[in-house]
Amino acid sequence: MELTGYRFGRIEVDGKEWTRDVAVLPSGPRPWIRKEGHRVHPEDLQDALAENPELIIIGTGYTGILTVTPEAETLVKERGIELLVMKTGEAVEAYSELSHNRRACALLHLTC
Repeated sequence: MELTGYRFGRIEVDGKEWTRDVAVLPSGPRPWIRKEGHRVHPEDLQDALAENPELIIIGTGYTGILTVTPEAETLVKERGIELLVMKTGEAVEAYSELSHNRRACALLHLTC
């Protein structure tokens, strides 16, 4: 999938504009709704984990306010999946570079 045009609160996924947080999965993009607004819990990763990825990239927002709980990090690592956590602009770049030769998911917080 192609990610373009990221700016605060907006991104294009394969030409379709998203204005809410988005999970970019091998099966297609879908809304990324979390248990808690600015924290990622294990249950927030279930759609991505169901895709059996090699890599999960979490975009923590424009300024990086989103955090990943230790339990969520442990869940991903216990399954042998690489986890990258970075500001959303950097996450978009990383996904664009790494998803061509790896089964990857990007979980993107689009604001703050």
